[in-house]
Amino acid sequence: MSRKPNVLLITADHWPGPLLGARGHPVVQSPTLDQLARNGVLFPRAYTPCPVCIPARRTLMTGTPPRTHGDRIYDETLPMPPLPTLAQTFRDAGYQAYAVGKLHVFPPRDRIGFDDVILDEQGRLQFGSLDDYEIFLGDRGYVGQSFGHGMSTNEFWYRPWHLPEDCHVTNWASQQMARTIKRRDPTRPAFWYLSYCHPHPPLVPLQCYLDFYRDMDPGSPAVGEWAADTDAVPSRVKSVQRQWEHMTPEQISGARRAFYALCTHIDHQMRLVIGTLWEEGILDNTIVMFTADHGHLLGQHRLWDMRFMYENSANVPMILMGVAGDSRVGYHRTDDRLVGLQDVMPTLLDLAGISILSTVEGLSLVGERRRASLYAEYGEGINATRMIHDGRFKLIYYAAGNCIQLFDLEQDPHEMKNLASSSEHAEIRERLSGLLLKELYGSDETWVRDGRLVGLPDQPYQAKPNRDLSHQRGTHWPVSFPPEDLQRRT
Repeated sequence: MSRKPNVLLITADHWPGPLLGARGHPVVQSPTLDQLARNGVLFPRAYTPCPVCIPARRTLMTGTPPRTHGDRIYDETLPMPPLPTLAQTFRDAGYQAYAVGKLHVFPPRDRIGFDDVILDEQGRLQFGSLDDYEIFLGDRGYVGQSFGHGMSTNEFWYRPWHLPEDCHVTNWASQQMARTIKRRDPTRPAFWYLSYCHPHPPLVPLQCYLDFYRDMDPGSPAVGEWAADTDAVPSRVKSVQRQWEHMTPEQISGARRAFYALCTHIDHQMRLVIGTLWEEGILDNTIVMFTADHGHLLGQHRLWDMRFMYENSANVPMILMGVAGDSRVGYHRTDDRLVGLQDVMPTLLDLAGISILSTVEGLSLVGERRRASLYAEYGEGINATRMIHDGRFKLIYYAAGNCIQLFDLEQDPHEMKNLASSSEHAEIRERLSGLLLKELYGSDETWVRDGRLVGLPDQPYQAKPNRDLSHQRGTHWPVSFPPEDLQRRT
């Protein structure tokens, strides 16, 4: 029997960092994650280096930021970079490595170092992937019905789940991981990656979880003073605000309840996975970590999107539980250091006693080194948004219009007041701007003249059609072949 520690890394998609009972959220019920935090350490200042799925996941699996791994725009057909992955590094150290759920790599069946991947790709049949979740539904007699509910992957209309409870993708992923744990080789340690695709839309929670939140007030989303004047906000903000301005207060409350329901469903299903570890007698020798690729703005500042640097989009949950008795992790702890997703790989390797590769740029969260500031980025050209954070003050930069925002998160955690024009905070603005300048590379360097940010011309707002209903999926039977250009790329 192996005595090296096992490792279970669990991620969710779109889960904002503040949406945890352990973080003091007044509505969201997350008893499993709250207990996990009490048995380990909570990192409230954890951020994604790029608040959109693919770049964030490349960081998670390589320990590198977008500048190194090559994607800050969400390139769906960009292969993984030639860097050692978290899974391959564990395998090279003698571990078995298995993944269940969403990888979001290209080609979709690239195992990126895992021994095997039981895959759910949220219906991306256009890339020619053989999706194990779709196969499961077909075996159950629901061929092509994963999106039979009619809800979109990037909208906030909602309804109850349309198939039996055990066919919900959250249940399926949990059951597949429990089975994978039971089928492990007991003579070798294991690295398991469980990647839930919710609470990412479609918003289709089980009816029982909708009922759970039915009589709870989901709260009104915070709208900053700077966001109230929709004509004066940065053009990127304006474009998203206008896209969702038709939502009524009732629709906003309903969407938030449905989102919370998906979170609690995941939390409850995690109990089955942890329970399997306990029944197998290996829980005390298993490192467990929970995080997310990014969050989502659920109406905050009149926005419904990720891709922004505001807290609900860029801040992610981060909880670490070590093996029993590991004083490096401890328990009942909160660690306020600045954390990025690039820190996940070195942390897990460090705890497992595996050398951290020279390619890794993150820091171990059980080490002494701490960063003084954290940088994040999304997009290029007129869509570019950048962030620099020193642990208290956060500067957000929009290249289009050369717009700077500054927030004091200690005094103003909901980012209600933009301090960029405050004379009292001029020195802080200049200091953070200087740090931001040092992070710019590639096309970003054209935004700088004589050592000062000049950005790009502002872009007037133009309404755009939404012909695909925010990436609405269709029926997945009969199966179609991907376009020829994608076949050639694979």
